[in-house]
Amino acid sequence: MKVVVDTNIVFSAILSRESKIARILFQNSEIKFYSTNLLLAEIKRHRGKIMKLSSYTEEEFEQINNYINSRIIFIDVRIIPRSFYTFSENLTSDIDINDTEFIALTECIGARLWTGDKKN
Repeated sequence: MKVVVDTNIVFSAILSRESKIARILFQNSEIKFYSTNLLLAEIKRHRGKIMKLSSYTEEEFEQINNYINSRIIFIDVRIIPRSFYTFSENLTSDIDINDTEFIALTECIGARLWTGDKKN
C-alpha cells in the first residue's frame, strides 16, 4: 500500500515516539510512505519548537528525524503533472492551501493520504 504523509503526521510521530502514529510509521513494512520536500522544509523550520516540546537533545532529534526520513520516499514535486496541482488546488483552496503538494502527490501516484487535518 502507498501512503502519502503530511507534516502533521510526521510532527506527531517525532513528538511522541510511543504513539500509534509513530508505531505505524516506524514498524509497518507493508506500507510505503511518500512525501514531498515540503515536509523536510517544515521540519527544519519548526525544529526549535519540536525540540522544545519534546525535550529532545540535538542528538536525539537528529536520530529520530533521520530514522523517520529513512522510512519515507521523497518525491520531487517538479515531476508531478500540472493537472494534479490544478485538481488539488481546487480541493484545498477553502481548507488548507499548504496541503496542495501532498494531495497532488497522492493523486499522481495513486496513494492514500494520511493527514492530521480535520475535515470541514
